[in-house]
Amino acid sequence: MKKSFLIPLIPLMLPGCTDEVPMVNLGIDDVYYIPRMKKLALHPALTGERYQWTVNGEIVSTAKDYIFIAAGEGRYEIELRIFDPDTPYDYTFEVNVIHEDVEYSPYISKVYEYCPAPGQFVNEMPRFEVGDSYASILQKAEESISGTNDIMITLGGFGGYVTFGFDHTVMNIPGQKDFRIWGNCFYELLQPEKKGGSAEPGIVMVSFDKNCNGLPDDEWYELAGSEYFSESTRHGYRVTYHRPDPDRQIVPDDDNSLDDIYYIRWEDSEGVEGYMPKNIFHNQDYFPKWISGESISFAGTLLPPNAEDLSGYGAYYVLYSYPWGYVDNHPNEYADLNSFDISWAVDSEGNCVDLPGVDFVRVYTGVNQYCGWLGETSTELSRAQDLHIVPPGIPEP
Repeated sequence: MKKSFLIPLIPLMLPGCTDEVPMVNLGIDDVYYIPRMKKLALHPALTGERYQWTVNGEIVSTAKDYIFIAAGEGRYEIELRIFDPDTPYDYTFEVNVIHEDVEYSPYISKVYEYCPAPGQFVNEMPRFEVGDSYASILQKAEESISGTNDIMITLGGFGGYVTFGFDHTVMNIPGQKDFRIWGNCFYELLQPEKKGGSAEPGIVMVSFDKNCNGLPDDEWYELAGSEYFSESTRHGYRVTYHRPDPDRQIVPDDDNSLDDIYYIRWEDSEGVEGYMPKNIFHNQDYFPKWISGESISFAGTLLPPNAEDLSGYGAYYVLYSYPWGYVDNHPNEYADLNSFDISWAVDSEGNCVDLPGVDFVRVYTGVNQYCGWLGETSTELSRAQDLHIVPPGIPEP
C-alpha cells in the first residue's frame, strides 16, 4: 500500500502547548509503480529556497516540481533535497518502472490538428465531401496516417500543418534518432547523385506534455535541420492566404498549363504579395472548404527555395533535397535521412533545449514557392514511427 511520508514540524514553545508534534504531508509517496514511457508528476507540498532532484545519484532538476519518466524498466531511487535555512529537508523514495499492460504501438495513434494551407491537393488528400466539418476532416486525416494505414495527406503551401501523437511519450535516447516520418519524395533519374527530384521539405516541431493534460498546448520547439542556421533561412515568417474572389477575372497562362494565374492571393510579413495559380491537373477548390473565414494565416521558419527550372522555360523543374532534418525531403528508402533526433530541438531564440521526450509532433510546409505546372511546393506525409518501439511481428534485437 502506498503511504504518504510525514515529517515533524518544530513546535513553538507557547503556554498550553502539549508534547505532541504536528505533522505535515510531503505530498510524495514512498513507492511508485508506473509503466515505461509514462510520466510521474511530482509536486512536493513543502517549499524552500532551492530544490534538487537526483535519480540514481545523478542530478536531473533544480525546479520545485519534477516529472519523472524512463524508457527502461527497473527500480529507480529518487532523492529530493529542499534547501532552506529554517526547514531543510532530504527525502528518498523509489519508482518502479514496469512494462505496460497493453503493448505500445510504434505508430501514430491520434491526430490533434489538421490545418493545411491552400494547395492543389487540398480537399482531395483527404477528400472533402459535402457536409464535412473540421471534426470530420480531422478524423479522415487521423484515419489516413495512423497505424500503418499509409494514406498520404497534404499540408498545402507554406505553413500548412498537422499535429499528431503516439500512445506513449517518444523518449529522447542520447546518440540515437528517435522517430521517423514517411513522405512521397523521389530523386529524378537524370542526375540522381545530386539528390534532386520532388523534395518538398516540411519542418518538424515537437512538444513535451509538461502540464500532463494530454493536449498539445505546451511550448513548441523546432527541430533544427541542416538549414536552420543558414543566412538564407528566415525565422518568424508569416503568410496570409485569401479565399478566391468569386468576381475575379479568370486568366489562364500562355501555354495552357494554368487555368487561373490569379487564383489565390497571398501576402507575407516582408511585404511581398503573390498568387497561387490553379493548374489544369487539379480542378477542385484549393482553399480548405471546411474553413468559413475569408483568409487563413500561417507562421514559422521559411526555408530557402530549393527548385530549379532546368529547361529554362518552365518544362522541367527539379526540387533539390536539403542535407537532413526535414520531412518529405528524401525518398523513404533512405531511413536515416527521414529520421529525427529530439536532441535537435531549439527554442524560439535558437538555443538548444534538453527534452526527456516528446508527446506531440507537428509538421508544416517549410517553403513558399510555386513551380509552374508542378504547382506549389507542399509537404505530404503518410506515417510516423517511434524508433524505440519494435513493430509487431519483428523480433527484439
